Amino acid sequence: VGAGVTAAVVGAAATVVKVAGTHLPAAHHRAGAAGQPGGPEQLRLQWLTALEVRGIRPFLDQQRVLTASTGTKRSGGPALRGTDKSAAARRRSVLEQSFGHLPDADGPFAGRRAELGRIRQWAQAARAATETRPTVVVLHGAPGSGRTTLAVRAAHELRDHFRGAVVVDLRGGSREEAPLATRDALLHLLNRLGAPREQLLFRERSSPDQQVKRLGELYHRHLTGLPVTIVLDDASDPEQVRALVPERSDSLVLVTSRTALELPADLQAWVHDLPVRELDAAGAEELLTAAAEDASGPYDAESAGRVHELCGGLPLALRVAGSALGPRSPRQLAADLGAYGPVDPVERALWLRYTDQPEPTRRLLRRLALAGRASLGAAAAAALLATDEAEATRHLVVLARTGLIDHVRGSRYRLHDTVRAFAHARLLDEEDPAERAAAQERLIVNYAELADSVLRLVDGNMSTRSNQFGSHGFPSLDEALRWLDDESSFITAALRQAEGVDQAAVLNLLGALCDYCLLRGDLYRLGEISELAQSVDQGLLVRSVQWRTGIAARQLGELDKARTTLTSVVDLYREAHHDAGAARALCSLGITLHHQGNLPEAAAKLQEALDLQAAPELATDRAWTMHALAAVQRDRARLAQAQDLLAGSLVLHREGGSVHGEAWAHFQLGQLALRLGDVPRAETELRAALERYGRTRDARGEAWALTQLARARLEAGEPTAAVDGLRQAVARHRDNEDARGEAWTLYHLGQALEETGELDLAVRDLERSRTMFSRMRDVYGLACARHHSARVTRDQRAAQTGSLRNSGFARQLLTDARADFQRIGVAHGEAWTCLELAVVDAGNGRTGQALGLCDEALTLFASYGDRRGEDWARFLRCTLLPYAAPGGTEVGTAVAQEELAQLARATHPLRDEKLADYVSAYALLLERGVRLEDGWQAWRLRMTPDRHAREVMGVAVPADR
Repeated sequence: VGAGVTAAVVGAAATVVKVAGTHLPAAHHRAGAAGQPGGPEQLRLQWLTALEVRGIRPFLDQQRVLTASTGTKRSGGPALRGTDKSAAARRRSVLEQSFGHLPDADGPFAGRRAELGRIRQWAQAARAATETRPTVVVLHGAPGSGRTTLAVRAAHELRDHFRGAVVVDLRGGSREEAPLATRDALLHLLNRLGAPREQLLFRERSSPDQQVKRLGELYHRHLTGLPVTIVLDDASDPEQVRALVPERSDSLVLVTSRTALELPADLQAWVHDLPVRELDAAGAEELLTAAAEDASGPYDAESAGRVHELCGGLPLALRVAGSALGPRSPRQLAADLGAYGPVDPVERALWLRYTDQPEPTRRLLRRLALAGRASLGAAAAAALLATDEAEATRHLVVLARTGLIDHVRGSRYRLHDTVRAFAHARLLDEEDPAERAAAQERLIVNYAELADSVLRLVDGNMSTRSNQFGSHGFPSLDEALRWLDDESSFITAALRQAEGVDQAAVLNLLGALCDYCLLRGDLYRLGEISELAQSVDQGLLVRSVQWRTGIAARQLGELDKARTTLTSVVDLYREAHHDAGAARALCSLGITLHHQGNLPEAAAKLQEALDLQAAPELATDRAWTMHALAAVQRDRARLAQAQDLLAGSLVLHREGGSVHGEAWAHFQLGQLALRLGDVPRAETELRAALERYGRTRDARGEAWALTQLARARLEAGEPTAAVDGLRQAVARHRDNEDARGEAWTLYHLGQALEETGELDLAVRDLERSRTMFSRMRDVYGLACARHHSARVTRDQRAAQTGSLRNSGFARQLLTDARADFQRIGVAHGEAWTCLELAVVDAGNGRTGQALGLCDEALTLFASYGDRRGEDWARFLRCTLLPYAAPGGTEVGTAVAQEELAQLARATHPLRDEKLADYVSAYALLLERGVRLEDGWQAWRLRMTPDRHAREVMGVAVPADR
């Protein structure tokens, strides 16, 4: 009996275990859903086990699969199209580069690995959490305790966990400058993290509170779901920190402060407090050894402990004092430090190493306080010392080796805030005010000459460059631009402290920096300079910056805003009787009007600018205006005049040494050659332009050259290669946020796809370009896009139905395109649109109306001498006469035969090659007789003009041009 009972119990237990094992996953899900203790507790154990054994990502993947298979599907709306690919591409590119803007993490780092580990642990735990919240770590400690170094080191260490990183100096503990405004901090963060550039250029004139609110909304929206590392350095205001914490992302925000910050309790973030205390004895010894000039001496624990005590355990003081080890023994170093009495530990170390340096090095350290908080290089040091860059570099290296200045990256250095305060005190005590002012002015003047030299290598001897050309040689244009890349932040900071400096030097430096910003597309800094000029409120300064701001607006596709800005600048220069400035602004205004499709007014403004630039000293300015006017005249079908203007422009650019100007002249010559159908010459000119754009680092110009080179492949009969090239060019334009370049490239891409037979894709890209032209109000581009979109749509519907009967939408597009061309005075576009309308009408039985359109097109082609277009208009007229002549079919056929014979005899080199075959073939068709019931035959026989027929203008240009 006992054995039977035992067997029964064992069997029952086995059954229970089996059933429980079978239903365990379902029980977990039910328990978890009901919020009961059993389910969540078991799931938490699974979580911790997976975390320990396999890592977090495999477990999340496993749970995602489980949820997909068992959870309820949430219905969401359809994904919206029309995202801003240009902004997304720029954000991606800027974020990838953001880590390169961090200070290097190559200096000594001792005694802080425990703190670094805690930051890593907090960041990883937050990333693994199911709730999206930022992690805020407040690093607080005394000045010199290494808060910023720890934060930057953590940003480097956690690079793989975040998409980007940025440091913003809030200046909360600065005595010399006011704390950084929240608005400026938001602008800096948006710029470094790839926000839309137009938001960074057009800074509203609303109240500060409204601006902060709008920028804050943009900032939080931009960082939603985007994990980045943000270092808020030297913070003092909890409310400002709150405004800069992106609450809808898994970002890591490292806040450094002198004291603990009580952040608002309702801040939606994981907040951690991390005191950055003095280094312990082991950490101090490690740092002293790393900083020592020669650490091979005997170990002296007692003296090392005394140095640790005198330096207060602060890394800055230990690093500066430790650099004296080698020439001094630890015992001597401790004695020398103790000789300064009861002073601040950092100041004690600074005094020691300051007095160790020779007078030229001490003078440089003092005067570096004039350079502000931005990093600087040898050029600034040379200007402050009135010496050459080689000697200045030697002094910088010595100061960096002693720890008195911090190495940022490459050949860039900056002063620690505490060291800057020390150096500024020494400057006031030890130097005469006149010497300080002379050093400050020398800094601005030298930088103006250097920046002017760089831009002169790019733009040549324009009137915007100063009359003095310094002896600052650069090994190459690439080296010169790289120097300006490094120095742009410092120049902006120096301009903020240029009070009392010669205003001509300030204007030259500011103008060169503006031109650099336009070349590089750095519209954030251009916005900064614009505000700086407005605050100074000096007429010439404001006009110069406002002119460049108008150009930047045009680059962004904000054509109405650009036109308004540039029109006001023209008026300001005229009121000041400044003809050179007025001419430059008129040139920019003319280019903007050209981009809007207002060709007659654009030509008038550019001609007015040329008249003002007749003086020999404005020859390089004149060259820029000439090639801009040539582009307008090309689109107006005045090809001979365009050719003359471009030839003259290229000569003047070469004489003025403007590599950038040569690039644009070659680019326009390439486009002109494409209009003339000369593909080999076009490719030669465009490759010359591409090479020069590369030398001047003009990414926008390179993208435009790539677009036209791909277009040349299309004209050469290689549509597949053209499609590949145009798609690459579209990506480049998006990276540059060049909306107009992207629109025109999509337009050409649609044409290339048409040639490959992919009509659906062609319509898609042509419609995208049409939408972009409409948004930026480019009437000429809109008319061209409408014209070709109508053609492809018509052909697409005809291929589906076998006739032209369903071409109503295409006809409406063509009608709108004709009205646009007519409004802006582009006879070439209007004439070809008339022919396309004639094809649609003839295919729908409206032959009389089609015949009238051919006659109108013939008149338009004759108005500017396009013999190629005239041939096509005459031929289509001949195909319509038998069906639409007032005298009937017989009379119409006879007239058509006579006109075809005349057309066949009047041969010329500008005629479309296809048309010669069509003329003879249709003449044979007329001889055999035409039956009205068969309808118009030219469409069925494919004897209508194709895309290529319109792209080449049959305007005669003398051979010697």
